[in-house]
Amino acid sequence: MISAGYETECCMSYETSRRHAFKEELSEIGFDGINVEDVQRIPWETLQGEIASWISIVRRCSSVFFPGELSLCSTVFPEQYHAPIRKRLFTGLISAVTIRFLDFSGAVVLTKRSSEKLFKFLDMYETLRELIPAVEESDSDLIQEIKLSQTRLGEAAVTIFGELENSIKTDIGRTPVPSGAVHPLTRYTMNYLKYACEYKDTLDQVFQHYEKAETDETEPEPERNQREDDEEYKTSAFARQMIRVMELLDANLEVKSGLYRDPSLRSIFLMNNGRYILQKIKGSTEIRDLMGQAWTRKRSTELRQYHKSYQRETWGKVLQCMNQEGLQVNGKISKTALKERFKIFNNMFDEIHKTQSTWIVSDEQMQSELRVSIAALVIPAYRSFFGRYKQHIDSGRHTDKYVKYQPEDIESVIDDLFDGNPASMGRKRT
Repeated sequence: MISAGYETECCMSYETSRRHAFKEELSEIGFDGINVEDVQRIPWETLQGEIASWISIVRRCSSVFFPGELSLCSTVFPEQYHAPIRKRLFTGLISAVTIRFLDFSGAVVLTKRSSEKLFKFLDMYETLRELIPAVEESDSDLIQEIKLSQTRLGEAAVTIFGELENSIKTDIGRTPVPSGAVHPLTRYTMNYLKYACEYKDTLDQVFQHYEKAETDETEPEPERNQREDDEEYKTSAFARQMIRVMELLDANLEVKSGLYRDPSLRSIFLMNNGRYILQKIKGSTEIRDLMGQAWTRKRSTELRQYHKSYQRETWGKVLQCMNQEGLQVNGKISKTALKERFKIFNNMFDEIHKTQSTWIVSDEQMQSELRVSIAALVIPAYRSFFGRYKQHIDSGRHTDKYVKYQPEDIESVIDDLFDGNPASMGRKRT
């Protein structure tokens, strides 16, 4: 037909028949259900379903319909003879559909931003990224439109992720979490980051594009070249964002620890939250790879420092009252001083048990490590003190008034600590 001078009629016939067939194929998978006008007014819960349908349809077009149409078009209008005709017809056929896809994504971008929308925005970003290879044989303007829509989704994702930083900065609650437990902000942030890391390649691409656009506008070329030589800049763009979020969270938790008057409880709070963060990182290959081994080792070192700080604040004075200084008068053991020393120990130990059995250490391994370290610190010292001096007050009346604990009782009481329950002295052996 083309050779006979009927190019226009041939193209119209092909375009009409394929447009009708293509419309039917799209209708069968729900394409007609996408309503751009409704995007701004329907609730997010409903919109999520619309986005899921949009993603399914666009991916179907990317993997099946568009390649199929291109294959058919290439067969009818072979490359070596009719390349311009083939390109024009293919572009015309997919353009109207693609523009509707882009109109929908544009409308979603204009909805109110909130943290829970990040992952749907990233799903849409990835979907458009997958669409580009399927339309490479079309007009370049259409490809640019897709890339522009993808960029807008990426910018929205950057803004939404930035809201996580703002939420950490503005979380300035003045009420400490009871018992030094893991703060809700810590749980939310780490779970959010764990989920975000499932999109780490996409987020890295998004942040790289955003950073490049920002620096191209604000930094002269020599400064950009110098900046790219910096060690920090060599880290992936998303990794830099992750580190920034972690630093903000650390700073916030440090401030929140100051809400506890008891220095020991302050250390327990920092240990709980630090351990939770570390376990989340160790449990996620993606986060661990982004943060790096050096950061993880630094976090482990900080946890050990909190542990030492707790031991010093809680048990330093207890150990001090079991030394020999002040127990001898004129070269002999003073029973009065010795009785007073046992009373001081009893009071300290009772108060620690009463208070710290209500504190929470939710990580079982850390709870066990704390108890073991306390036992290793206190029990040998008390056993030595008890064995050396108990004989000096055994002969007196009301011995139990002063010697309240046997060495074997100490471990039993230590095992009550950090359960988050009111202290029960019933465990003490008699």
